[in-house]
Amino acid sequence: MVADAPAPASRSRHDALVAAVAGLGAALVLAIVYLAVSIPGAWFPRAVDRAFTATELKLADGTGTLDRGTLVVTAPGANDTTLVTLETDLRSADFPGVQWIVRGVPDGADVRMLWKTDVATRRTNMAVGVVEAGALRTFVLARDPAWLGRVTGIALAIRAPLAGPIRIDGVVARPLGALDIARARIGEWLRFEPINGATINTIGGGADSQDLPLPPLAAASVLLAALVLLALRRFVPSAYGLGAACTIGGLFVAAWLLLDARFAQNLARQTEVSYAKYAGKTPEERHRAAEDGALYTFIEHARAIMPKSPQRVFVASDEHYFRGRAAWHLYPHNVQFAPFQNAIAPPAWMKPGDWLVVYDRRNVQYDAARRMLRWDGNPPVHAELKLLEPHGAALFLIE
Repeated sequence: MVADAPAPASRSRHDALVAAVAGLGAALVLAIVYLAVSIPGAWFPRAVDRAFTATELKLADGTGTLDRGTLVVTAPGANDTTLVTLETDLRSADFPGVQWIVRGVPDGADVRMLWKTDVATRRTNMAVGVVEAGALRTFVLARDPAWLGRVTGIALAIRAPLAGPIRIDGVVARPLGALDIARARIGEWLRFEPINGATINTIGGGADSQDLPLPPLAAASVLLAALVLLALRRFVPSAYGLGAACTIGGLFVAAWLLLDARFAQNLARQTEVSYAKYAGKTPEERHRAAEDGALYTFIEHARAIMPKSPQRVFVASDEHYFRGRAAWHLYPHNVQFAPFQNAIAPPAWMKPGDWLVVYDRRNVQYDAARRMLRWDGNPPVHAELKLLEPHGAALFLIE
């Protein structure tokens, strides 16, 4: 007696289930490999996170204040150095990681974490920090021979001139076990990513700084699962029967849907933010509430001064975003600007009756007594200052 062949629909469901198991298994294997490489100590430590608030910090060098639970550093101390200290009583073996929750660290800043222990009480130890998107990566000290005994005090030294305030919310000593690291990575993937000028082309997928971004993990999982499934089809065809194109295409679509689900979750949160920001407002109020609200207000003041009929207007700003947005708000005037270069047209291009809009632009000088305007070392031109506002915003009429 010969057994009946499995029905096509039943075989398709079987192959789809095998492909799903292979995809999930591949992602799990890669995650375990990542944890094996990343975990500095025990996989399941007994210790739990130990958090310290900003109220426990001391600003030893620099100028700052405590604002609603955040230490706000407004100016560095000697040699452009900011030094923040914290008294602790930590068993080094329990806490191989220290995370300073800080925002606004300048790019290129020299950042060091200092600490003292009860093993060598007179010695100050040091580790170099890494700055990413204004924040600090967690200091992983498990393999540092000086991270030994009980840690009696830690400090953070930031050496750099400050263009804006540094905000320190606190410090967290972490055991960095498997669950701790897994929660941190998932939290990075699901962190809200506000829409910005680059979102129309790409979206990173969560936090600005990530140790394990989700898109590469999804791509690697697809590749590993596809290799396993194609090997099954070749050597054990009874276990899996779909072809290469169907296998790779199906896994790719599944990974795409996963990333789209994360995007949809982020979009839903962005919708809530946008609704709270713009709902119930007039078009003018929405413009003023937008990211370029200050620029919009200045351009509206400038348009009130300029003639209603289209004029030739030159736009200058150090940021290409402001150049483009100023041009948009100035239409239907005949606007001239360099979208990709921080450049102002040479004086020879300008003629009496032209207008020059300047917003947050360096190397522009105006002599009010002589009514002479110059930029970027070019010969001066006669011009009248028509409007001057904050953010280096000015409107000139070329004479």
